[in-house]
Amino acid sequence: MHKNLMRFQSLLMAFVATALLVHAGAVKAADDRAALSGLSEGKIAFDLKDGEGRALLARLDVIDETRLSLIQQGVTPHFILAFRGPATRLVQTDQDKIKPEDRELAAKVAAKIKELSAARGVDGFEQCSLAVRTQGTSADKVLPQIRVVGNGFISLMAYQAKGYAYIAP
Repeated sequence: MHKNLMRFQSLLMAFVATALLVHAGAVKAADDRAALSGLSEGKIAFDLKDGEGRALLARLDVIDETRLSLIQQGVTPHFILAFRGPATRLVQTDQDKIKPEDRELAAKVAAKIKELSAARGVDGFEQCSLAVRTQGTSADKVLPQIRVVGNGFISLMAYQAKGYAYIAP
């Protein structure tokens, strides 16, 4: 019985050591050098339309992580964050238009947008006025960091024509 326990412990230790080495190797190998080769800047227009607070906040966090990763890899980010659809309700100040379960998260979304508005590489935020109308909100209630544009589709098309990659996370 003692031999079996020792054998099990040895196998377990070998498995853990192998898993740690594989994980460390994967983390070490994770970089974007090949894709970023020759680039000095990265222009992205993010199309944000998720109306669930937790999901929108997670997307904003990933966008911020992407921004920081580009900077760390020597590429200057130029990000536009465009809000439309159900996300519209989460980036305005009228609490009655926000689902009760999302109100606390909407405050966190607003704080993240304020933080990002001062961050290097975030060139601006836009809110589609068509979405404002269809979501039953008001342009004067949109967060102050966000510029209301006539039509989010036209704006996103224009950014693409100017060399921005379109990403809809």
